[in-house]
Amino acid sequence: MESAGVLERVADTIARYRMFQRGHRVGVAVSGGADSVCLLEALLRLAPRWDLSLAVLHFDHRLRGAASEQDAQFVAELARRRGLPFHSGSADVAELARRARDNLEQAGRRARREFFMGFLRTGQLDRVALGHTRSDQAETVLFRLLRGSGPTGLAGIRPVTPEGFVRPLIAISREEIEGFLRQEGLEWRLDHTNLDLRLARNRIRYELLGLFRRQWNPAIEKILAQTALLAQEDEEYWEQETGRLAQALFEERGSAWVVKASALASLPRAAARRLIRRAVAGVAGSLRGWEFGHIEGILRLAEVGGGSGCVTGPGLLVRRSLDWLCFAPWPAAEERGYRLRVEAPGEYRPAGTGMVIRLRLSEGRGAGDGAGGADWLDWRRLAWPLELRSWQPGDRYRPAGHGQEVKLKELLQRARIPLWERKKWPIMTSGREIVWTLRFGPAAAYAAAADCPVVLAVEAVAEEAADDGVTERGGNV
Repeated sequence: MESAGVLERVADTIARYRMFQRGHRVGVAVSGGADSVCLLEALLRLAPRWDLSLAVLHFDHRLRGAASEQDAQFVAELARRRGLPFHSGSADVAELARRARDNLEQAGRRARREFFMGFLRTGQLDRVALGHTRSDQAETVLFRLLRGSGPTGLAGIRPVTPEGFVRPLIAISREEIEGFLRQEGLEWRLDHTNLDLRLARNRIRYELLGLFRRQWNPAIEKILAQTALLAQEDEEYWEQETGRLAQALFEERGSAWVVKASALASLPRAAARRLIRRAVAGVAGSLRGWEFGHIEGILRLAEVGGGSGCVTGPGLLVRRSLDWLCFAPWPAAEERGYRLRVEAPGEYRPAGTGMVIRLRLSEGRGAGDGAGGADWLDWRRLAWPLELRSWQPGDRYRPAGHGQEVKLKELLQRARIPLWERKKWPIMTSGREIVWTLRFGPAAAYAAAADCPVVLAVEAVAEEAADDGVTERGGNV
């Protein structure tokens, strides 16, 4: 293909995905290899169309000794000849991989990305252009297919990311790129690690795809890239739909996400799986290490008729209680109980509950009594200091209006409070006796009578409402 044809296809890709706006400052990631040299040359020639300001970014992984240093010198000289700003970074990727117990490719990708992200976060650049090609896309799709990825993984490499990375060469093959460079008389550096067949990606590139071209379909690279394009378009729809469903069905409780199991189970499985993946990523921070079996296990947990159970995965525990599923960090600090010494009226914030317990003195029960109002304790009967603590197995008391003592566990079960909420359920004690619990109110022996002269009003308020100065009264929070 003529050089002009390659440039126009790159321009079409830029326009199709709206990679740049007029006047954007663009960092071009240049390793010195054929793809990145072609990317720099293409953007130099196309920059006037969008009035782009270009800079060259180079990252040294320190993996190839003198060869890495020569790559850096080559790219620096390339930038100097083009009159472009040059920015370099480096990291000992082998050491990073050892510390993280990861492979070199993953460690290098994270370090390189962090270097580029620094320019985007600080506003020095509006976009960072990467040299991924159609050939890279095909290799990625095949690699993920062999690894067992679902439709999301088969979407492959995205042309544009929310962070500001763009890939103008994503529709151009590696063969076309090298042809362009030869026509233009441009030199590039060869990274000999790209020929190392011990690396999985190289075996896919030189062995598997070569086999498919020879024995199945010479256009296999194009077909795999088209598969990625179709999957990307499907995923764009599903991302919007899953976002809508997540907003409608999930509740955030501190660091956890909670959803009705029956609501999740009633969805088509394609939607339910994606919703589960979104919740996992939202709570755990990523889907790294999560496999098909994990997601299916959570789906089965939602579909069972009732009861309890759990599924554990990297950084996350998913528990079922009654008709609720809770996605929470694992191990979670919220599993620990709390004890707060209460020496005077004021505001107390039990850890992990998302609530503020407000205590105030009042002369008489006041006009707030009744539905939605405060719970009232007889000040004269309380032995100070009080203690505000989490529920413990075996807790029992006689709530006002009950004829006998009852286990708090039974009250929580009748109220259909999920297990993870029971563990943090607020209880206030005077000495060894329970004087108040959230929702179930004062103990009969400590409840303020209508003519009680001095009362302690207890209100439970959502933390967000408390911080906004809004009062949500009573034990019905």
